[in-house]
Amino acid sequence: MQTATRGRRGGGRPKLGKPNPIDVHVGSRVRLRRTLLGMSQEKLGEAIGLTFQQVQKYERGANRIGASRLFDLSRVLDVPVSFFFDDMQSQDGQAADPAPTPMPEAGEPDPMAKRETLELVRAYYRITDPSVRKRIFELTKAVANASETV
Repeated sequence: MQTATRGRRGGGRPKLGKPNPIDVHVGSRVRLRRTLLGMSQEKLGEAIGLTFQQVQKYERGANRIGASRLFDLSRVLDVPVSFFFDDMQSQDGQAADPAPTPMPEAGEPDPMAKRETLELVRAYYRITDPSVRKRIFELTKAVANASETV
């Protein structure tokens, strides 16, 4: 006898084709932090008892991350659980954060998802002298401001 749960193991949510946008956002934040730390999917998986394929599915949003796993991820990635929900859009399209960072224009890729951005941030934090790091930061802002006025 076949049941309505055919094709699903042990119940759970049915696969509807597209991942839930919240799961995609949380997964992208996992990927962002893991990449900023220079950690491979394999190393992250080992730290929380998963295979790198399972980490990939989490990062794509294909698999939903449960509360206990999210807690484990926050511990291993050294961020509060709230980090995974930062910059998330609410149902009405507004940023959930009362003081949101500017979002990219429609159709424009999110600069925080680019490998170039992640590598730049990682290199920046490898600068050990805080005064040099601050001067690099100020220089970067000055160059960006100057390019806007040209």
